[in-house]
Amino acid sequence: MTLLTVDNPYTGDVACSVPLADEATVNTVLDQARAAARVARAASVAERKAWCERMVASMEAQADTIARDISRMMGKPLAQARNEVGGMAERARHMMSIAEASLADIVLPPKTGFERRIVKEPLGVVLDLPAWNYPLLTAVNVVVPAVLAGNAVVVKHSPRSPLCGEHFARAFSAAGAPANLVQALHCDHPTSERMVGDARVDHVVFTGSVYGGQRLSQAGAGRFRHMGLELGGNDPAYVAPDCDFGKTVENVVDGALYNAGQSCCAVERVYVHRSLYNRFTEACEALVRGYVLGDPMNAQTTLGPIAQPNHPVELELLVEDARAKGARVVVGGKRTQVDGKGRFFEATLLTGLDDSMRLMQQESFGPLLPLCPVDSDEEALAKMNRSELGLTASVWTQDRERAARFAAQLEYGTVYMNRCDSVDPALPWIGVKNSGRGHSLSALGFDALTRPKSLHFRLSF
Repeated sequence: MTLLTVDNPYTGDVACSVPLADEATVNTVLDQARAAARVARAASVAERKAWCERMVASMEAQADTIARDISRMMGKPLAQARNEVGGMAERARHMMSIAEASLADIVLPPKTGFERRIVKEPLGVVLDLPAWNYPLLTAVNVVVPAVLAGNAVVVKHSPRSPLCGEHFARAFSAAGAPANLVQALHCDHPTSERMVGDARVDHVVFTGSVYGGQRLSQAGAGRFRHMGLELGGNDPAYVAPDCDFGKTVENVVDGALYNAGQSCCAVERVYVHRSLYNRFTEACEALVRGYVLGDPMNAQTTLGPIAQPNHPVELELLVEDARAKGARVVVGGKRTQVDGKGRFFEATLLTGLDDSMRLMQQESFGPLLPLCPVDSDEEALAKMNRSELGLTASVWTQDRERAARFAAQLEYGTVYMNRCDSVDPALPWIGVKNSGRGHSLSALGFDALTRPKSLHFRLSF
């Protein structure tokens, strides 16, 4: 039996070990999922909602255990990991609250002698491939809507956070859901790619890197079906001259550094109007210097270790590339340890950035806050759109019309005014350009998890 072993990014000890599935196990899981999908399809939306509600209650009862598992596996400070349990429950309950209306038949206007309606049928088996950075949130975006729509789900979680898939599977079992409705599976990347092409899988959703999305798209290229891909971002913010200065500084810094910057929608490029630039830099510096690196289990820690072993070196290379091209590192910029432990990267503030620098072009996934001055709204808009990625963008202004003008022209799935790094489950989560395709959450999120069927009945001749 081959084991997947996950290290604790703070202590270096083993966080967990799980067995990797062999071919026979994969076949059993997929066959069981097909059987569970038939049961789920026959259940009412109300029954499916009851399974999901009891699942959420079960996970809330285990919140401390789940949060500690997250902190051990990927280094998130414990308070933030507990917050993620709450965020998972909030998203799940919102999707439950809109399920009946969103999944109802669309009945067309009366036509003499006919009945016409559009039925939303479940797909069957959904393969969910969530990410490690928000291991509950990236999973619940798919798992709960898929079940509500009448599907079975196989959760193949990231190899950095495998226990989270097991938490979902156990909670659905404890909720009295049909056997094997939600299953956790641990396997290597080649096995994941084979499952994408397996005829027993009806839909795939992946959250991760652009490279991973390309590999999975190629693996499923022989099958005529849609695949949901959320592939991250290099998300810009524009600080306009009329912003609420104090709140903007506070939120932009948090939006860049929360979860050690390991967020697909983290603020990664900040364009500041030149009239505010020096003042904004000074205010950001004070906050960035206040981050506390340390043991994720310690309540005083506000910046945990970097999850992936190779990533601190990659972050350092991004900083050095910027420095070599003229940027100034105001705070941080280096790999470090705390009391001889952990793979940390310092909270980092950089100024004098331009678009030739790699960290202004690609997702950094680390605690980096780069500031760049601009002279006008037009310059800010042009630079914000100068990216192959398009997940979120934020505009910091007290002028709603300015925000609306930006929103009309920004090439991003979500445009914020006076907030960032946030997901509202009532709104669809969308990536454009190389940030992916498809969408999750909101009433529209059920569309990718169902297929329409037209009923065209002639009632009389």
